[in-house]
Amino acid sequence: MVTLRAARVLHVETGQIEEPGLVTVDGDRITSGGRGGEGEGDVLDLGDVTLLPGLMDMEVNLLMGGRGEVPGLSPVQDDPPLRMLRGVANARRTLRSGFTTVRNLGLFVKTGGYLLDVALAKAIDAGWIDGPRIVPAGHAITPTGGHLDPTMFAAYAPGIMPLSLEEGIANGVDEVRKAVRYQIKYGAQLIKVCASGGVMSHTGTAGAQHYSDEELRAIVDEAHRRGLKVAAHTHGAAAVRSAVEAGIDCIEHGFLLDDETIELMAERGTFLVATTALIDGMDISKAPPELKAKAGEIFPHARTVVARALKAGVKIAVGTDAPAIPHGRGAQELIALVERGMTPLEVLRAATVNAAELIDAEDRGRIAEGLLADLIAVPGNPLEDISVTADVRFVMKGGKVFRHERG
Repeated sequence: MVTLRAARVLHVETGQIEEPGLVTVDGDRITSGGRGGEGEGDVLDLGDVTLLPGLMDMEVNLLMGGRGEVPGLSPVQDDPPLRMLRGVANARRTLRSGFTTVRNLGLFVKTGGYLLDVALAKAIDAGWIDGPRIVPAGHAITPTGGHLDPTMFAAYAPGIMPLSLEEGIANGVDEVRKAVRYQIKYGAQLIKVCASGGVMSHTGTAGAQHYSDEELRAIVDEAHRRGLKVAAHTHGAAAVRSAVEAGIDCIEHGFLLDDETIELMAERGTFLVATTALIDGMDISKAPPELKAKAGEIFPHARTVVARALKAGVKIAVGTDAPAIPHGRGAQELIALVERGMTPLEVLRAATVNAAELIDAEDRGRIAEGLLADLIAVPGNPLEDISVTADVRFVMKGGKVFRHERG
């Protein structure tokens, strides 16, 4: 048993700050989180910091990005073992930055059908490597030539990097059902689907719907019957409406949302993972002219989405789309959400209690008795300055300390 002593403890569900604060941990669980007293067991004094629940990132791609990756070439140069090692480094970096749970939203690389994020999650859970808790999606499901068809990012010629249904390339109702079943069979805990075009791929307009309504309904039917949620990469308002009406649980990005579609999302309880920081931080200086043109048209509209969604009552969860934001710098998304109109407390809830609701995880996201001891500490008061989340001093996951910087 250990007691963490900090200058402040933030309860994100209420916004209440306790000064000073004590959180007692026994094994992998919180046994008490309150004010004052001497504490039980060994006392670890964290100093002038604020303790809060571990953050959650609802869109990462741990098997992509990091040092040595060559855009356009890595998909055909990196074999699965190398890509797994890339994921190991990115997972460690993510955990040390304060994100103790993530959704890995769909591999879109050639792996021969192996679900690398499922394997990465198992290795982390077994304690072989350091990383956040991973909710893996396996391979993203996309039509031939869809945004998440990896050959579309570099516009490869025919015959370069052929892809299989097991790797998520599926066309028609029968194939998308089989693709969903394959991901579930080998360990996916949610399904990621490409429902519209994208900004940084050679797929035509970003808002165009890529799967038919019938295909979307089939994907949702297969996933929901097995108890899995579906997240959809979607930009265009019409494509988002089709996804929401098909029963998809979460919209990723939504850069071209209109007010009518936002109202529909609020009515249906559909989550939005806005990935808004990448709009400002993505380096497109070396992108082909047609992709620069798309970004120049879409990004200004995308900057308005969060404020309008928030006003309408849409549930928002934090997602970075790393490596669109470099792994380990997820706080950039929290800062950007405040710049888009959310309060620091709303942002912290989006990264904790809202995210926990999205993944149906009742055992995390708050500091309360019986919940997982996933805790981080930052200097100062994050309710006054959200940017302190970029300076994480302490990380505990499941009662084990992964980072502790004094001073």
